[in-house]
Amino acid sequence: MSDGPCLRKETWWWNEEVAETVRKKKIKYGNWKRENSTEAWKEYKKSRQNAKRIISSAKQKKQKECSSNINDPNRQNEIIFLIVKQMVKKDRI
Repeated sequence: MSDGPCLRKETWWWNEEVAETVRKKKIKYGNWKRENSTEAWKEYKKSRQNAKRIISSAKQKKQKECSSNINDPNRQNEIIFLIVKQMVKKDRI
């Protein structure tokens, strides 16, 4: 028996640039698997490295944005509420 549909959780750092890069990486992976050539492997490897770099920069940007919002007195209560809500979801309180 199933408990219900599998829901995808939203990733806090995901944006359009990351989505496009990951989509391109998946396409190059498929090309490499189909062709099984060293040229396709090199293209996939470059795409994979680029995706890692873009994901890392997206995470850093979002972390800086969140840390600057915590220090904003107008949004402080909202941010604290969101953090507590996430902790409750993860059963950390």
